[in-house]
Formats: sequence, C-alpha cells, structure tokens
Amino acid sequence: MEEVKCYIPKTLKEALEIKSKVDVIPLAGGSDLMVSHKRTIGLTPVFEKPVMIIRNLPELKGIYVNEKGECCIGAGCTSAEITENELCPWHLRQAASRMGAIGLRNSATIAGNIANASPKGDTPGPLYMLDARVKLASVRGEREELVSDFIVKFKTIDLQPDELITQVIVPYSEDDFDYIFWHKVGMRKANAISKLTLSQAIKFAEDGRTVADYRVSATATGAKTNRSREVEQTIIGKELTAENIEAVIAAFDGIISPRAMPEFRREATRRMIRRFLTEAAKHPAEKVIDTYEGYYVTGQPEPRCHHCGK
Repeated sequence: MEEVKCYIPKTLKEALEIKSKVDVIPLAGGSDLMVSHKRTIGLTPVFEKPVMIIRNLPELKGIYVNEKGECCIGAGCTSAEITENELCPWHLRQAASRMGAIGLRNSATIAGNIANASPKGDTPGPLYMLDARVKLASVRGEREELVSDFIVKFKTIDLQPDELITQVIVPYSEDDFDYIFWHKVGMRKANAISKLTLSQAIKFAEDGRTVADYRVSATATGAKTNRSREVEQTIIGKELTAENIEAVIAAFDGIISPRAMPEFRREATRRMIRRFLTEAAKHPAEKVIDTYEGYYVTGQPEPRCHHCGK
C-alpha cells in the first residue's frame, strides 16, 4: 500500500499557512476526490500530492444571513446540512436534496461540488442563477468572485495555489421572485447523475403582466453550467406572450452545446422553459413554488395539480 503524507490543521490559519508552503490537495467530504483518484476495485486511491484534511475546520462551517441579507454558507457545509437549513435559498436546497444518495449528501460539501467544476454538478445551476459568490482566502488576504467566473471551464477553476474556498455567499432567495422552479432530469429518482437540471425564477412588475426580472440556468448542457443575462433580457420588460416566450427559448437554445444526447437535452430544456413561463403567466398575483410535479402557493400548505389546479 502506498503511503500518502497527510496534514490535519486545527484552524483555518494553520491550513492557509500549510497551503502557502506545500502543494497539497484539500480534502473535506472526498466524494469527488476519492472517485477521481480511484485505481480499480479493491485498491486504495492514489494521491500524487500530500493531502490536507479540512473537513473539521470550524471556520468552514455554519450558515447565517449577513447584514446585507445575503445567505453565507461555510465551504465545509454538507449537502444534507444545506437541505435542512431554511436560511438557504429554495433552489439550492432542492439541488442539495437530490444529490446522490443519503451517504453522499452527508459527506459532500458545497465547496467540493463547486471546485469539481463538473458541467453535471447539482449546485452550480442555482448558484449561477442567484449570482452567488465564493470567498477565497490565503495568507495574502481574502477575495470574492462570482461562481460563474470561478468555474472557468470543464474541471478548471480560478483558484490560486495558496488559496482555499472558505464561504459561498448567495445574495438572492425565493423571496426576491414571484414564481420559482427547479427540476432535475435523471434516470431514476435517487442516486442519479444529472441528465439535465434547470433553475428558473421570475418577478413581475407592479402591473402584474410585465416581466421585471427573469433568470434561467441549466447544467449538463455544455462544458460548464449555462446562463446568459443577455438571453434573460429577451423577456425582461415584456409580457409573457406566446411569441415572447418562444423568443426566450430560441435565445437560450443558442447558448447551450450538449455533447451526449444533444437533441434530448435541447428538447427537454425547451419544454421546461416554455412550461415555466406559460404557467408563470397564469399566476402573476401569487407567490408560487413549482416542483414540476405540482406547485405550491405561498401560505397554502397543500400542493396543486398543474392540470386541474386542485
């Protein structure tokens, strides 16, 4: 069995000092790293560099709302912790709750899911849509960057050798929109790698007809999560007419480039965008959470059926 040198810092300061001097692989949950370094069944993973265990660093835990009203999530928070914490935005809780199996959700961290930079990652979709930022720390100081900029391309992130992700900051939540939607397409309801996920949110102007804000992001539709403010502007300031809805669909179709099963992913994306905007137009005066299987009107505990409204 090959030996792996392992660092186990007790504080973030100690971890950053190690990172500034040694080329280490940070390991928190390990759900992606252990797989990516796997050799074969029955053999232990091989790490070409020393490993630094950061799972138990207290500075990387905790979820709270800051003075600006932004949700601040510790980089070491697991998918299970995010799922159960109502301070986290609804879209993010949905994505975290559908990530793999229970065991994985108890170990996988939000920072690891971002740093893995997989186009099929579950949390980047909501994080892109909600303009989330990562906070990065080193012995030189701290900086923040949009998650959409931090993930450069497939398996590539904008992380300096001496930096660690310490926090994820989400400035928007379901309270900022009127009608929200998230759905994951997979081969089964649990333990499924995404074939496609789609996050959407819309806010109407005071007249109840004009779109004041619209956001949409999709995973597994290209080399990284897809979102374009230019595409979203196609409908902002306009009403949800059939013609305007089709214009948004065509614009979003132009920015995605799925490799495997391209026509399936394109058609599924088109249908979900069309359905979301069509349904949103029916509920301009209500706060609605759409789970695809049904929808919830704020203040009413029971879901309604899209077909009969009951």
